[in-house]
Amino acid sequence: MLAALAADPTAWLHGYLIAKQTGLASGTLYPILIRLADRRLIEACWEDEQPAGRPRRHLYRLTSDGVVAARAALAEAPAKPRPAHGRPARRRLATEGGA
Repeated sequence: MLAALAADPTAWLHGYLIAKQTGLASGTLYPILIRLADRRLIEACWEDEQPAGRPRRHLYRLTSDGVVAARAALAEAPAKPRPAHGRPARRRLATEGGA
């Protein structure tokens, strides 16, 4: 999630876009966003106007402290290759056939 927010720290992103970029389900995504906002690492606001056909969205972006924290966390995180289908590889259990 930090990588998605840090890609353009000045850009406001809505939760659905962050979910699409990260693959996180809303039940995981929004509690994380709330915790980051509580720690003042992100700021949140509502869209200015309600577009036709849908409700206004809540928008998020990193604060200056959030940018520093995100860059530090991303620098420390080991790069993990992801499978082509975009989901983490499933571990095979010994009981699933094989040795």
